[in-house]
Amino acid sequence: MDELTPSWQPTQAMIANANVTALMADAGFRYYEELHRWSVLDPMGFWGTVIDRLGIVFSQSPDTIVDGTAEHPIWLGGARMNIVDSCFTAGSDRTAVVYRRDGENNGVSYQELQAEVARFANGLSDRGIEPGDRVALAMPMTIESVIAYLGTVAAGGAVVSIADSFAADEIRTRLRLTDPVLMITQDQLIRTGRVFPMYDKVVEAGADRCVVVETGADVRLRRQDIAWRHFLSDDATLTTVQQHPAAHTNILFSSGTTGEPKAIPWTHVTPIKAAMDGRYHQDIHAADVVAWPTNLGWVMGPWLIYATLINEATFALYDDVPTGRGFVEFVADAGVTVLGLVPSIVSVWRSTGVLDDAPWSDVRVLSSTGEASAPDDYDWLMNQAGGVPVIEYCGGTEIGGGYITGTVIQDAIAATFTTPTLGIDIRILDDAGAEADTGELFLVPPSIGMSQDLLNRDHDAVYYEGVPQIDVPLRRHGDHMRRLPNGYYRALGRVDDTMNLSGIKVSSAEIERAISEIDGVAETAAIAVSPPDGGPSRLVVYAVPADPAAADADRWKQEMQEAIRSQLNPLFKVSEVVIIDELPRTASAKVMRRSLRESHQ
Repeated sequence: MDELTPSWQPTQAMIANANVTALMADAGFRYYEELHRWSVLDPMGFWGTVIDRLGIVFSQSPDTIVDGTAEHPIWLGGARMNIVDSCFTAGSDRTAVVYRRDGENNGVSYQELQAEVARFANGLSDRGIEPGDRVALAMPMTIESVIAYLGTVAAGGAVVSIADSFAADEIRTRLRLTDPVLMITQDQLIRTGRVFPMYDKVVEAGADRCVVVETGADVRLRRQDIAWRHFLSDDATLTTVQQHPAAHTNILFSSGTTGEPKAIPWTHVTPIKAAMDGRYHQDIHAADVVAWPTNLGWVMGPWLIYATLINEATFALYDDVPTGRGFVEFVADAGVTVLGLVPSIVSVWRSTGVLDDAPWSDVRVLSSTGEASAPDDYDWLMNQAGGVPVIEYCGGTEIGGGYITGTVIQDAIAATFTTPTLGIDIRILDDAGAEADTGELFLVPPSIGMSQDLLNRDHDAVYYEGVPQIDVPLRRHGDHMRRLPNGYYRALGRVDDTMNLSGIKVSSAEIERAISEIDGVAETAAIAVSPPDGGPSRLVVYAVPADPAAADADRWKQEMQEAIRSQLNPLFKVSEVVIIDELPRTASAKVMRRSLRESHQ
């Protein structure tokens, strides 16, 4: 397929009804390009308009939208707020969440969700949890995890987001970095009929106090732990703790090029970015039902909550794998209209045929993030789903959403990005630091959503130190990007040693640490290899044998897979083990993984 040939083109009706069209009209622009230019040249005017359109609630209005410098902006100075208040502006009888449990769909209204959030927040207060305390959350994306997430933020606390798929050692690392006062989890989780212990895993990881959602497992709680049903307060009145906009509400993790993940705080301001993206790029309206298979340990979990509720829509939760026919039918039964995906899901759908004859009469927008998508898969998907667009969406935890994406008023070309997101400008630079069509992508600050600090790193050193000096300040992001002749973009992977595997960021060091004890292997280097035509990255491990005569790539691959499954994450799959005499290194003895990636193409 020609990379410049549209796979989908908007109808006049879709353009007329799009949220971004209304924003253009209100701001006095005829063309999207004019709107985007205004959004980056006038951040005070743009974000002030967005905050007004989203109906963000303040107990004390801000004195100004933005102040300070580009690298260190002060957003909403003088304001007092709790972002949870902005999640409950819809009519109380409107449906907030649809979820599948025991084969049945259940609906929760905004009023009912608010009451349960209040019961959880008041339960925290009853047990001495104070504003500013951190509460860890390690469980699937269920109605209970949503309640716990919003309840913690409402109470003035900060959620420590931990993916349920992580091994005990990885959970332990995240607990050490954040020191939460409480862990919210569940007794077990079930995937395709298989039972996986959850409570036992967080106990092994060192969680001091747990609140445990019971699903029917025969699990005996420790004396200091409490069942979910006993933890919730009888008081269903929600009184949120009002805080400075920069107060931490969530600690998420994103791997860098060292073995320890970056601990990235979100604030009460960050969700405004998620809600803006959802409104103007995924085109979420109040009548929409949004589904995105995800987890609160990943950026798209909190994104889904805020992008949906602040826009007064409904989100749908399916607590099992999304690759089977069950999820396909749930999308139809729940009336999903906006469906988010990761490319690996689409690849399975296409190869297994589960999407054949899918009754998706309601789906009008698809979106994709997490890893590079394959053009053929996504051209197929847009047609298979009934001729709807895929809004490609690339960003990061430290942005609160996307930096490059698409809109429903522009042609969609499979596996390409149409535009930087509103409010964000970008630059692509070559190795010499000059602007180019292919090279490393940098962000131009400021923008709501961009992180301001890290718990365990020097934030300025990570994002600003050593960046090329051009006519505007630049913020490092690390993606390798190509601008196509028509002005669209295609992602080419990472320029550093961070990789995206199954939609989850992980560093080479973390992979190498997990496989360090494989018998007969002296040294390893893990890289992610992207297919030339796009698609999900493959994990390739270069291995230096201790005894070349005893090298066994097939055995090592099996043992490495088992080590990664047990110590890190079962979603990470070893695609290939390459035996090599020695690893390429710089003069300072650093492994040149980029050289390995280039030689493997």
